[in-house]
Amino acid sequence: MSDSESGGGPKQVDDPAYHSENHTAAQTCGWTKNALRGEGKCYKYIFYGIESHRCMQMTPVVKCNERCVFCWRDHQGHAYELGDVEWDDPEAVADASVELQTKLLSGFGGNDQVPREVFEEAMEPRHVAISLDGEPTLYPYLPELIEEFHDRDITTFLVSNGTNPDVLAECDPTQLYVSVDAADRKTFDSTVKAVEDSAWDNLIETLDVLAEKDDTRTVIRTTLVKGHNMHHPEWYAAMCDRADADFVEMKAYMHVGHSRGRLDRDSMPEHEEVRAFTEELGEYLPDHDVLKEVEPSRVAMLARDQETWVPKLEKGSEFWERDPVVEY
Repeated sequence: MSDSESGGGPKQVDDPAYHSENHTAAQTCGWTKNALRGEGKCYKYIFYGIESHRCMQMTPVVKCNERCVFCWRDHQGHAYELGDVEWDDPEAVADASVELQTKLLSGFGGNDQVPREVFEEAMEPRHVAISLDGEPTLYPYLPELIEEFHDRDITTFLVSNGTNPDVLAECDPTQLYVSVDAADRKTFDSTVKAVEDSAWDNLIETLDVLAEKDDTRTVIRTTLVKGHNMHHPEWYAAMCDRADADFVEMKAYMHVGHSRGRLDRDSMPEHEEVRAFTEELGEYLPDHDVLKEVEPSRVAMLARDQETWVPKLEKGSEFWERDPVVEY
Protein backbone atom coordinates (compact mmCIF):
# COMPACT_ATOMS: atom_id res chain seq x y z
CA MET A 1 0.00 0.00 0.00
CA SER A 2 1.34 3.43 -0.92
CA ASP A 3 2.01 5.99 1.81
CA SER A 4 -0.48 8.20 0.00
CA GLU A 5 -3.68 7.37 -1.80
CA SER A 6 -3.39 6.75 -5.52
CA GLY A 7 -3.02 10.06 -7.28
CA GLY A 8 -2.46 11.92 -4.01
CA GLY A 9 0.55 14.03 -3.17
CA PRO A 10 3.03 15.64 -5.51
CA LYS A 11 4.41 13.71 -8.43
CA GLN A 12 8.07 12.97 -7.73
CA VAL A 13 9.26 12.24 -11.27
CA ASP A 14 8.83 14.97 -13.85
CA ASP A 15 11.17 13.71 -16.59
CA PRO A 16 8.99 13.07 -19.66
CA ALA A 17 11.43 10.39 -20.84
CA TYR A 18 10.39 8.15 -17.94
CA HIS A 19 7.17 6.37 -17.13
CA SER A 20 6.57 6.75 -13.43
CA GLU A 21 4.38 6.11 -10.43
CA ASN A 22 5.12 8.62 -7.67
CA HIS A 23 8.91 8.26 -7.10
CA THR A 24 9.29 4.96 -9.01
CA ALA A 25 10.50 5.41 -12.59
CA ALA A 26 11.05 2.96 -15.43
CA GLN A 27 12.31 3.18 -18.98
CA THR A 28 12.61 0.56 -21.68
CA CYS A 29 16.25 -0.18 -22.42
CA GLY A 30 17.24 -0.21 -26.08
CA TRP A 31 18.66 -3.71 -25.63
CA THR A 32 15.28 -4.93 -24.38
CA LYS A 33 13.70 -3.72 -27.62
CA ASN A 34 16.51 -5.26 -29.67
CA ALA A 35 16.13 -8.60 -27.91
CA LEU A 36 12.39 -8.67 -28.55
CA ARG A 37 13.06 -8.22 -32.27
CA GLY A 38 15.93 -10.72 -32.27
CA GLU A 39 18.50 -8.01 -32.92
CA GLY A 40 20.98 -8.73 -30.14
CA LYS A 41 21.26 -8.67 -26.36
CA CYS A 42 22.92 -6.50 -23.74
CA TYR A 43 26.49 -7.26 -22.68
CA LYS A 44 25.04 -8.36 -19.32
CA TYR A 45 23.70 -11.42 -21.13
CA ILE A 46 27.16 -12.30 -22.41
CA PHE A 47 28.83 -11.66 -19.05
CA TYR A 48 26.16 -12.74 -16.56
CA GLY A 49 23.30 -14.48 -18.38
CA ILE A 50 20.60 -11.81 -18.19
CA GLU A 51 17.92 -12.28 -20.87
CA SER A 52 17.44 -8.73 -22.11
CA HIS A 53 13.78 -9.10 -23.09
CA ARG A 54 12.91 -10.12 -19.51
CA CYS A 55 14.90 -7.37 -17.80
CA MET A 56 13.32 -4.30 -16.20
CA GLN A 57 15.28 -1.05 -15.85
CA MET A 58 13.96 1.05 -12.97
CA THR A 59 14.81 3.21 -10.00
CA PRO A 60 13.01 3.86 -6.71
CA VAL A 61 14.34 7.43 -6.63
CA VAL A 62 15.53 9.87 -9.31
CA LYS A 63 17.35 12.10 -6.83
CA CYS A 64 21.14 11.91 -6.81
CA ASN A 65 23.91 13.15 -4.53
CA GLU A 66 26.56 13.29 -7.25
CA ARG A 67 26.95 15.36 -10.42
CA CYS A 68 29.18 13.16 -12.56
CA VAL A 69 30.53 14.94 -15.63
CA PHE A 70 29.84 11.87 -17.77
CA CYS A 71 26.23 11.36 -16.66
CA TRP A 72 23.68 11.50 -19.47
CA ARG A 73 21.01 12.82 -17.08
CA ASP A 74 20.02 16.43 -16.63
CA HIS A 75 21.59 17.61 -13.37
CA GLN A 76 19.21 20.56 -13.22
CA GLY A 77 16.27 18.20 -12.92
CA HIS A 78 17.73 16.10 -10.14
CA ALA A 79 17.59 18.30 -7.09
CA TYR A 80 18.92 16.49 -4.05
CA GLU A 81 16.24 17.70 -1.63
CA LEU A 82 14.23 14.74 -0.36
CA GLY A 83 11.95 16.39 2.16
CA ASP A 84 8.94 16.49 -0.18
CA VAL A 85 9.04 12.82 -1.20
CA GLU A 86 6.11 10.70 -0.04
CA TRP A 87 7.74 7.27 0.02
CA ASP A 88 5.85 4.23 -1.22
CA ASP A 89 6.49 0.93 0.50
CA PRO A 90 8.50 -1.83 -1.25
CA GLU A 91 5.44 -3.77 -2.37
CA ALA A 92 4.04 -0.69 -4.10
CA VAL A 93 7.37 0.05 -5.77
CA ALA A 94 7.69 -3.54 -7.03
CA ASP A 95 4.10 -3.48 -8.29
CA ALA A 96 4.71 -0.19 -10.09
CA SER A 97 7.92 -1.50 -11.66
CA VAL A 98 6.26 -4.55 -13.18
CA GLU A 99 3.18 -2.60 -14.28
CA LEU A 100 5.26 0.12 -15.91
CA GLN A 101 7.47 -2.43 -17.68
CA THR A 102 4.59 -4.44 -19.12
CA LYS A 103 2.83 -1.24 -20.18
CA LEU A 104 5.97 0.01 -21.93
CA LEU A 105 6.33 -3.27 -23.83
CA SER A 106 2.64 -3.90 -24.57
CA GLY A 107 2.89 -2.45 -28.07
CA PHE A 108 5.34 -5.14 -29.12
CA GLY A 109 2.52 -7.67 -28.93
CA GLY A 110 1.37 -6.61 -32.38
CA ASN A 111 4.85 -6.35 -33.90
CA ASP A 112 5.43 -8.92 -36.65
CA GLN A 113 9.17 -8.90 -35.82
CA VAL A 114 8.50 -10.20 -32.31
CA PRO A 115 7.69 -13.92 -31.87
CA ARG A 116 4.61 -14.42 -29.70
CA GLU A 117 6.47 -16.62 -27.21
CA VAL A 118 9.18 -14.00 -26.76
CA PHE A 119 6.59 -11.29 -26.17
CA GLU A 120 4.74 -13.39 -23.60
CA GLU A 121 8.02 -14.03 -21.79
CA ALA A 122 8.69 -10.29 -21.73
CA MET A 123 5.35 -9.78 -20.01
CA GLU A 124 6.74 -11.80 -17.08
CA PRO A 125 9.97 -9.97 -16.09
CA ARG A 126 12.56 -12.17 -14.41
CA HIS A 127 15.23 -9.62 -13.67
CA VAL A 128 15.42 -6.01 -12.50
CA ALA A 129 18.30 -3.59 -12.93
CA ILE A 130 17.95 -1.01 -10.17
CA SER A 131 20.07 1.45 -12.07
CA LEU A 132 17.99 3.73 -14.27
CA ASP A 133 18.65 7.03 -12.56
CA GLY A 134 19.48 8.68 -9.25
CA GLU A 135 21.12 6.95 -6.29
CA PRO A 136 18.99 3.98 -5.13
CA THR A 137 20.32 4.02 -1.56
CA LEU A 138 18.43 7.30 -1.01
CA TYR A 139 15.21 5.25 -1.02
CA PRO A 140 14.69 4.43 2.67
CA TYR A 141 13.40 0.88 2.13
CA LEU A 142 15.94 -0.38 -0.40
CA PRO A 143 16.92 -3.62 1.42
CA GLU A 144 13.26 -4.52 1.77
CA LEU A 145 12.61 -3.70 -1.91
CA ILE A 146 15.32 -6.14 -2.97
CA GLU A 147 13.76 -8.81 -0.75
CA GLU A 148 10.37 -8.05 -2.31
CA PHE A 149 11.72 -8.66 -5.81
CA HIS A 150 13.41 -11.87 -4.69
CA ASP A 151 10.15 -13.07 -3.12
CA ARG A 152 8.65 -12.69 -6.61
CA ASP A 153 11.49 -14.78 -8.09
CA ILE A 154 12.97 -11.73 -9.82
CA THR A 155 16.76 -11.44 -9.67
CA THR A 156 18.28 -8.07 -8.84
CA PHE A 157 21.30 -6.10 -10.02
CA LEU A 158 21.81 -3.00 -7.88
CA VAL A 159 24.05 -0.15 -9.02
CA SER A 160 25.20 2.35 -6.40
CA ASN A 161 27.73 5.17 -6.15
CA GLY A 162 28.81 3.90 -2.75
CA THR A 163 28.00 7.04 -0.78
CA ASN A 164 25.78 5.22 1.74
CA PRO A 165 27.79 2.23 3.01
CA ASP A 166 25.45 1.58 5.95
CA VAL A 167 22.55 1.03 3.54
CA LEU A 168 24.59 -1.21 1.24
CA ALA A 169 25.64 -3.31 4.21
CA GLU A 170 21.96 -4.24 4.61
CA CYS A 171 21.36 -4.91 0.91
CA ASP A 172 21.81 -8.39 -0.56
CA PRO A 173 20.93 -8.19 -4.25
CA THR A 174 21.85 -10.93 -6.69
CA GLN A 175 24.72 -8.73 -7.83
CA LEU A 176 25.91 -5.44 -6.39
CA TYR A 177 27.74 -2.92 -8.54
CA VAL A 178 29.60 -0.01 -6.98
CA SER A 179 30.80 2.78 -9.23
CA VAL A 180 34.45 3.66 -8.69
CA ASP A 181 34.98 6.43 -11.20
CA ALA A 182 38.21 7.76 -9.73
CA ALA A 183 41.08 6.18 -7.85
CA ASP A 184 42.20 9.31 -6.01
CA ARG A 185 40.48 12.16 -4.21
CA LYS A 186 41.50 14.88 -6.68
CA THR A 187 40.13 13.01 -9.69
CA PHE A 188 37.03 12.08 -7.72
CA ASP A 189 36.28 15.71 -6.94
CA SER A 190 36.70 16.82 -10.56
CA THR A 191 34.91 13.88 -12.19
CA VAL A 192 32.16 12.90 -9.77
CA LYS A 193 31.46 16.31 -8.19
CA ALA A 194 29.69 14.87 -5.15
CA VAL A 195 27.20 17.03 -3.30
CA GLU A 196 28.46 15.90 0.11
CA ASP A 197 32.03 16.34 1.38
CA SER A 198 31.96 12.86 2.91
CA ALA A 199 31.36 11.08 -0.42
CA TRP A 200 34.98 9.97 -1.00
CA ASP A 201 35.42 8.65 2.54
CA ASN A 202 32.08 6.86 2.28
CA LEU A 203 33.16 5.23 -0.98
CA ILE A 204 36.28 3.87 0.68
CA GLU A 205 34.15 2.52 3.52
CA THR A 206 31.86 0.90 0.95
CA LEU A 207 34.82 -1.06 -0.41
CA ASP A 208 35.12 -2.69 3.01
CA VAL A 209 31.37 -3.40 2.97
CA LEU A 210 31.79 -5.24 -0.35
CA ALA A 211 34.62 -7.31 1.07
CA GLU A 212 32.25 -8.61 3.74
CA LYS A 213 29.62 -9.80 1.24
CA ASP A 214 29.50 -13.60 1.09
CA ASP A 215 26.29 -14.41 -0.78
CA THR A 216 26.07 -11.31 -2.98
CA ARG A 217 28.22 -11.18 -6.11
CA THR A 218 30.13 -7.90 -6.23
CA VAL A 219 31.32 -5.74 -9.10
CA ILE A 220 33.52 -2.66 -9.23
CA ARG A 221 32.51 -0.67 -12.30
CA THR A 222 34.25 2.33 -13.79
CA THR A 223 33.09 4.68 -16.52
CA LEU A 224 36.27 5.59 -18.37
CA VAL A 225 36.52 9.18 -19.58
CA LYS A 226 39.53 10.23 -21.64
CA GLY A 227 41.31 13.17 -20.14
CA HIS A 228 39.65 12.66 -16.75
CA ASN A 229 40.09 9.31 -15.04
CA MET A 230 42.06 6.96 -17.31
CA HIS A 231 45.26 6.99 -15.29
CA HIS A 232 46.97 5.07 -12.49
CA PRO A 233 45.44 1.63 -13.11
CA GLU A 234 47.41 0.36 -10.12
CA TRP A 235 45.36 2.64 -7.85
CA TYR A 236 42.11 1.28 -9.25
CA ALA A 237 43.48 -2.23 -8.71
CA ALA A 238 44.19 -1.43 -5.06
CA MET A 239 40.56 -0.38 -4.59
CA CYS A 240 39.28 -3.52 -6.32
CA ASP A 241 41.57 -5.62 -4.15
CA ARG A 242 40.35 -3.90 -0.99
CA ALA A 243 36.75 -4.62 -2.02
CA ASP A 244 37.61 -8.24 -2.86
CA ALA A 245 35.35 -7.74 -5.88
CA ASP A 246 34.24 -10.77 -7.85
CA PHE A 247 34.29 -8.79 -11.09
CA VAL A 248 35.80 -5.57 -12.40
CA GLU A 249 34.05 -3.78 -15.27
CA MET A 250 35.61 -1.00 -17.32
CA LYS A 251 33.16 0.71 -19.66
CA ALA A 252 33.64 3.63 -22.01
CA TYR A 253 31.89 6.91 -21.42
CA MET A 254 29.32 7.40 -24.18
CA HIS A 255 28.81 10.87 -25.65
CA VAL A 256 25.03 10.97 -25.27
CA GLY A 257 22.32 12.92 -23.50
CA HIS A 258 23.15 15.89 -21.31
CA SER A 259 26.79 14.84 -20.98
CA ARG A 260 27.35 16.38 -24.40
CA GLY A 261 27.05 19.79 -22.75
CA ARG A 262 29.90 18.95 -20.35
CA LEU A 263 32.27 16.82 -22.42
CA ASP A 264 33.32 16.71 -26.05
CA ARG A 265 33.22 13.62 -28.23
CA ASP A 266 36.95 13.08 -27.82
CA SER A 267 36.30 12.19 -24.18
CA MET A 268 34.79 8.88 -25.36
CA PRO A 269 37.47 6.17 -25.52
CA GLU A 270 37.53 3.59 -28.28
CA HIS A 271 37.04 -0.04 -27.31
CA GLU A 272 40.71 -0.74 -27.93
CA GLU A 273 41.58 1.90 -25.33
CA VAL A 274 39.14 0.39 -22.84
CA ARG A 275 40.62 -3.06 -23.33
CA ALA A 276 44.19 -1.75 -23.03
CA PHE A 277 43.41 0.06 -19.77
CA THR A 278 41.66 -3.06 -18.43
CA GLU A 279 44.68 -5.18 -19.31
CA GLU A 280 46.95 -2.72 -17.50
CA LEU A 281 44.72 -2.87 -14.44
CA GLY A 282 44.71 -6.66 -14.64
CA GLU A 283 48.49 -6.73 -14.26
CA TYR A 284 47.94 -5.61 -10.66
CA LEU A 285 45.11 -8.12 -10.05
CA PRO A 286 46.72 -11.50 -10.75
CA ASP A 287 43.75 -13.41 -9.30
CA HIS A 288 41.49 -11.82 -11.92
CA ASP A 289 43.17 -13.34 -14.94
CA VAL A 290 40.07 -13.85 -17.10
CA LEU A 291 39.28 -10.97 -19.47
CA LYS A 292 35.99 -10.79 -21.35
CA GLU A 293 34.89 -8.01 -23.65
CA VAL A 294 31.97 -6.85 -25.77
CA GLU A 295 33.24 -4.48 -28.41
CA PRO A 296 29.91 -2.87 -29.49
CA SER A 297 29.31 -1.80 -25.86
CA ARG A 298 32.94 -0.76 -25.35
CA VAL A 299 33.16 -2.75 -22.15
CA ALA A 300 35.70 -5.17 -20.72
CA MET A 301 35.56 -7.30 -17.59
CA LEU A 302 38.11 -8.98 -15.35
CA ALA A 303 37.07 -12.10 -13.44
CA ARG A 304 38.63 -14.81 -11.35
CA ASP A 305 37.00 -17.65 -13.28
CA GLN A 306 35.98 -18.24 -16.87
CA GLU A 307 32.40 -18.99 -15.80
CA THR A 308 30.85 -15.63 -14.94
CA TRP A 309 27.14 -16.31 -15.38
CA VAL A 310 24.91 -16.17 -12.32
CA PRO A 311 24.36 -19.93 -11.71
CA LYS A 312 20.54 -19.80 -11.81
CA LEU A 313 20.64 -17.64 -14.95
CA GLU A 314 22.51 -20.08 -17.15
CA LYS A 315 21.03 -20.70 -20.59
CA GLY A 316 18.37 -23.37 -20.36
CA SER A 317 17.88 -22.90 -16.62
CA GLU A 318 14.37 -23.56 -15.32
CA PHE A 319 14.45 -20.01 -13.98
CA TRP A 320 13.76 -18.63 -17.46
CA GLU A 321 10.73 -20.88 -18.04
CA ARG A 322 7.41 -19.09 -17.98
CA ASP A 323 5.00 -19.63 -15.12
CA PRO A 324 1.56 -20.95 -16.19
CA VAL A 325 -0.10 -18.37 -13.95
CA VAL A 326 1.55 -15.36 -12.37
CA GLU A 327 -0.23 -13.74 -9.46
CA TYR A 328 1.32 -11.01 -7.36
